[in-house]
Amino acid sequence: MAHPLTVVESTPEAPALPQNVEAEAALLGALMIDNRLAEDIQMKLRPDHFFEPLHARIYESILKLVDKNMIASPVTLRPLFENDQEMKELGGPAYLAQLTGSGAAIIGARDFAEQIYELALLRALIGVGRDMVEQALDTSEDVDPKGQIESAEAALYRVAEEGGGEGSVKSFAQATKLAVQMAEKALNTGGGLSGVTTGLESVNARTGGLHHSDLLILAGRPGMGKTSLATNIAFNAAQRLVRDTEDGILPEKSAGAAVAFFSLEMSSDQLATRILSEQSGISSENLRMGKISQQDFRNLARAAAELENLPLYIDDTPGLTIAALRTRARRLKRQRNIGFIVVDYLQLLQGTGKAGDGNRVQEISEISRGLKTLAKELNVPVLALSQLSRAVEQREDKRPQLSDLRESGSIEQDADIVLFVYREEYYVAAREPKRPIEGDDAKTFEAHEAWARDMERAYGLSELIIAKQRHGATGKVKLKFESKITRFSDYVEESYLPEVRG
Repeated sequence: MAHPLTVVESTPEAPALPQNVEAEAALLGALMIDNRLAEDIQMKLRPDHFFEPLHARIYESILKLVDKNMIASPVTLRPLFENDQEMKELGGPAYLAQLTGSGAAIIGARDFAEQIYELALLRALIGVGRDMVEQALDTSEDVDPKGQIESAEAALYRVAEEGGGEGSVKSFAQATKLAVQMAEKALNTGGGLSGVTTGLESVNARTGGLHHSDLLILAGRPGMGKTSLATNIAFNAAQRLVRDTEDGILPEKSAGAAVAFFSLEMSSDQLATRILSEQSGISSENLRMGKISQQDFRNLARAAAELENLPLYIDDTPGLTIAALRTRARRLKRQRNIGFIVVDYLQLLQGTGKAGDGNRVQEISEISRGLKTLAKELNVPVLALSQLSRAVEQREDKRPQLSDLRESGSIEQDADIVLFVYREEYYVAAREPKRPIEGDDAKTFEAHEAWARDMERAYGLSELIIAKQRHGATGKVKLKFESKITRFSDYVEESYLPEVRG
């Protein structure tokens, strides 16, 4: 016998939406007979997943009673539906007793819940499609196809991730299992690496790598090498994934990751030139100007061939909004299974507010929160580069401090790790005194000699300052920097170098 609510008017112009009202009725009956079923089912199924509004209200009322440790049955639910107009049309609250008529529904309750959920997703998908068509056909307002595509992608992703809620609450046993897996990964990688590698052992030793769901801020004044360091780290992570895959290590156990590099400042070919320069040992300036020998070109071709299958994806779209970046990142996660995101740089992103609002601090706060949310949502580390205020230049000691970030809203607050890159060489080179010529006094020669000694001490050295770290200690890491090929590497003290015997 057909259920009294199964009649759905349908015309060729408006086909019936996917639904199963009988399954909804059977599930509600099973829940009223055995309230314990609600504990599992409510983790996935929400009232708005029901097609029939009356059923949605009954389900919501059952959950409310169960939540108060009360029995949810036709008797206890009756007062809540005495004046419900839709139920009156079905014979009043007696309809609740009808729902419990078949005890057999208890056996298939979870299957009914699964089907109701899946049909709700199909309806949501139809809704997204309908909205897409209506918006695309509507030319009465400003035509913004890219904006429509972004909002449609976001809506589709919400549908795709719809059941994700049940994964956000983990028992302590599940959380412990995750912690043990992380420790096992750190043990197996041999270098105390529980996250994605930076490719720099001295940095990995301090941070344990780049942890999933973390927002890392890499900041510095212009000329310090922020982009170079970010590019190095991105390349190292992608290369490690390739090597681990070749060695038969599963991606989830690898210390490497596929990388999405959002370059809002440099074009993709400029970034590729930097990586090729680093790998071939040819200066990027010579590469751009074609000042290379045949041997250099052979090295370049070899490096290019090796990098062909590198899982490093560069998006150089300028002027991205934080919403558009999140949409693109979700797509790359779905299509390429990216495990690490780099954003160069944070201040070039735009918020969702209107440009005329003028509150830049608020906009930057929205962007930093958006990046942290993205890191948690996709469960990947996000490394965002950031500018620093000019206050650094006014100080005697030009090393950046956390206070140099503060005028940019909540960047410091949202970040799990804040890194500053500092090269003393840059500042020493800028204060070179007058070069002495024959006939100059001794002071001029002494001043230049003192400067040359400072330059020799600082040459090729860089400091990575860990100013904030939720997972460990702060401090400094000394790195070697080869400016011609924009490569950072681990610094080895001369006292640690092997003795050369004649």
